[in-house]
Amino acid sequence: MASVNLPTPALVPHRAAQALPRWALWLLCAAYVLPGVIGRDPWRNADLTAYAYMLAMAEGRTSWLAPMLGGLPTDGALLPHWLGAVFIQALGSWIDPALAARLPFALLLLATLAGVWYATFHLARTEAAQPVRFAFGGEAHPVDYARALADGALLALVACLGLLQLGHETTPELVQLSEVAALLWALAAAPFRTHIAGWVAGLAVVALALSGAPSLALALGTAGGLVWAFSNYPQVRRLSPWLLLALAVAAGLATWADAWRWRLDGPRSLAGLWAMGRTLVWFTWPTWPLVLWTLWRWRHHWHHRHISIPLSMVAVCSGAFVLMNGYDRVLMLALPGLAVLAAFALPTLQRSAGAAIDWFSVFFFSLAALAVWVIYASMQGGVPAQPLANILRLAPGFEVRFQAVELLFAALGTLAWLALVRWRTARHRHPLWKTLVLPASGVTLSWLLTMTLLLPVLDYARSPRPLITALARHVPRGSCVVLQGGSRPSIAALEALGGYRVQPLGRHGIRRSDVLAGSPGCNHWLIESRTNAAEPSGAPEGWVLLARVRRPTDRHTQTWVYQRPSAS
Repeated sequence: MASVNLPTPALVPHRAAQALPRWALWLLCAAYVLPGVIGRDPWRNADLTAYAYMLAMAEGRTSWLAPMLGGLPTDGALLPHWLGAVFIQALGSWIDPALAARLPFALLLLATLAGVWYATFHLARTEAAQPVRFAFGGEAHPVDYARALADGALLALVACLGLLQLGHETTPELVQLSEVAALLWALAAAPFRTHIAGWVAGLAVVALALSGAPSLALALGTAGGLVWAFSNYPQVRRLSPWLLLALAVAAGLATWADAWRWRLDGPRSLAGLWAMGRTLVWFTWPTWPLVLWTLWRWRHHWHHRHISIPLSMVAVCSGAFVLMNGYDRVLMLALPGLAVLAAFALPTLQRSAGAAIDWFSVFFFSLAALAVWVIYASMQGGVPAQPLANILRLAPGFEVRFQAVELLFAALGTLAWLALVRWRTARHRHPLWKTLVLPASGVTLSWLLTMTLLLPVLDYARSPRPLITALARHVPRGSCVVLQGGSRPSIAALEALGGYRVQPLGRHGIRRSDVLAGSPGCNHWLIESRTNAAEPSGAPEGWVLLARVRRPTDRHTQTWVYQRPSAS
């Protein structure tokens, strides 16, 4: 235990260990989590695809143990789809099914924020993480210090640019993020909440394996087991075998669910490494400079649990990011650990570095907010004229509408930002979390303004509903359609938003000869093509061309609609 007595680099007076007011913390979390939950369609690609599987399960159109969408199976992420389907069944008759599916994921984002807060709180309470005791007293109280650092960790997570969009989607990755945060909490809280921490760690590993990330579950669980095995706390060391048992259960369930998907594709060139580095820099901003500072200032304390636990989880997720050739969704799983490490930079951060982060945040996010308001003014009043002209050129057919409630929330958020900037630029220099309050609030303001003032045009651009509306003029909803060349999101759009019964053509679907012979009973043939030719290759012989449709904001892909001659 001699290493515990090494002097820490943290010098924190009592006045610096002020907690962020709870009402302000809850208001910030609500402003970050709630915008975008209500009033939009599922957006293309991962968000839409996950929702389509959930809706099919809830409506009984596919099995819960082996869900299929247009004949295509999921990627083994059963638990997230079960979660959304349960909420659709429970609430879908009262509210929009897309909103019902989105609600548990919003709660999981809140749980992730809470998990990071409590993990930091427990880690900061350990003796090795405590600040230096002053000769004549006046140092921060251990609990106050831990609470202030926990506030900083939550602000650091909210400020991460990579979490902004991915954290608000209805996808398996958000469930994985909450499970990583739960495992982080369990590893941190084990000395104080031994039994419940053991249960939470085991359940988190098993749930992670059932959420489409079994290899990460084994890697993170193994790292956590090693941390526990070498812990200075005897009660924690006794938990390590139980975590190994949970790993065995997770591996077995992942095999049963057919969840093993190896996507190893590391960088093959310097250009690939450069692209990966750029993703890492912007995705983890502003935590990565603080993490580097933490690792330097606490370099003699890496073996202590307040550094080793979050660092081990960051190392595993960062390694997966590299092995998967810069896949940003797996990098998102490193954000809880990065936020905890960033919080431990706050007691040692120089005032000049904090001031630089403050002024950058004020400048950048104020300009971003001003840009959103200028675009909104152009949309509603036509002044200035150029932003509206650009929108109508990029999104032809979009109709501007006024929404008073959204305008009210946007105005309140902007006023709160101005008040916060005024507070921060005054002489409020003591709280540990002060350096991260402006980045976190600026990200929240940007998200709030985007999801209120600009949500109609974003929804129009990113939702496939305009395509489905155009298609419905030629193909009755609920019809059986053959889809050629369509991706999984295209199948999801047709089934979830159009109510069509999709039969994909190709290796995983039906054969061309069967369709021509009338076997599936589908009278409409859709060909999704990226060509502007007069007629796409592979068009069915003798079928009648009804129309060419496409999303208004997609200038490259169009859908050709054919009808069987006998059904004309």
